[in-house]
Amino acid sequence: MGAWGVDTFDNDTACDWAASLEDYEDLSLVTSALQTAIDESEDYLNADVASAALAACEVIARLHGRFGARNSYTESVDEWVRAHPLVPDDSIVALALEAIDAVLGKHSELRQLWEEGDGNAAAWKQSVESLRRRVSG
Repeated sequence: MGAWGVDTFDNDTACDWAASLEDYEDLSLVTSALQTAIDESEDYLNADVASAALAACEVIARLHGRFGARNSYTESVDEWVRAHPLVPDDSIVALALEAIDAVLGKHSELRQLWEEGDGNAAAWKQSVESLRRRVSG
């Protein structure tokens, strides 16, 4: 896992996903990332899929004006949000919350990698829980 911190965009996968967002004018990429994570969570949720889902959750939170960390890694998402003042409906928010549950769930490779890692699992989980609060409002 190419991660350098506990925040959503502190890894290669989330940054790559964010860069691909510029090709979209709607929330279809966001919805797809969330649904893929939910669907995979029944068996084994791949770490890259989980990271993309968390990035999608960040888009939803930011569209509601609830920004998390803002830095050079979030710049492309922040610009996209400014250029696309969309309002995510309740069904997308519900998908995001379900995806966060999946990322923190027992079948999540990303959660397992953090727990087996260098002792930052609690800080990572706290970051994800903060994202949950920003998504749910």
